[in-house]
Amino acid sequence: MPLVELERVNKSFGSLQALRDVDLVIEAGEVVVVIGPSGSGKSTLCRTINRLEPIDSGRILFEGMPIPAEGRELARLRSDIGMVFQSFNLFAHKSILDNITLGPIKARKLPKAQARREAMELLERVGIADKADRYPTELSGGQQQRAAIARALAMEPKLMLFDEPTSALDPEMIKEVLDVMRELAAEGTTMLVVSHEMGFARSAANRVVFMDAGEILESAPPDQFFDAPSTDRARNFLSKILVH
Repeated sequence: MPLVELERVNKSFGSLQALRDVDLVIEAGEVVVVIGPSGSGKSTLCRTINRLEPIDSGRILFEGMPIPAEGRELARLRSDIGMVFQSFNLFAHKSILDNITLGPIKARKLPKAQARREAMELLERVGIADKADRYPTELSGGQQQRAAIARALAMEPKLMLFDEPTSALDPEMIKEVLDVMRELAAEGTTMLVVSHEMGFARSAANRVVFMDAGEILESAPPDQFFDAPSTDRARNFLSKILVH
């Protein structure tokens, strides 16, 4: 059974149709990178999977079950889906360690000592264990984003969603975040990544999904997509971004 299935999903914002009859399957352990021009519906697609954006029609299934619209069932499902945003969304008034332990203590009912121990292991994993007692504003953007990844992982999610996680970062910070994401991919973490980082898509993805105007135009392994795209729209897009 696929982990996630989208079936003919549509979503509009007023007169703008952000998603048009989108079909997508994500298998457990798969890394899917979604690319495309700005405004193509990539972030909307990402946000519908945990119902940050409600859909107008179609179905989204998680482990074979329709994603609930609201209430306790939706909250439980969201704890299985980690999300990392462009802006790091850390609580400014809490230390990095407290940011990471909050969810496990409240939602997973972990004892505080165990939550702190697991959080320190995660901070070690993303390379910022020495920043545990600092506040978000005392960290660089790259360090804050790595803390945000650790916070999402602390809930032991079955799926990680990344919505342009490096777009707000300076160039030298992008690599440190992508390196953490590459490690997660290598460990078999199921990931849907909306990104403009073509090098990451080529090296870490099992599959690249190309979107334009709310539609999925291509879905292929990275070598096939980058070396021999099957649509003129994808060829045109790649010719503009890969020349640099």
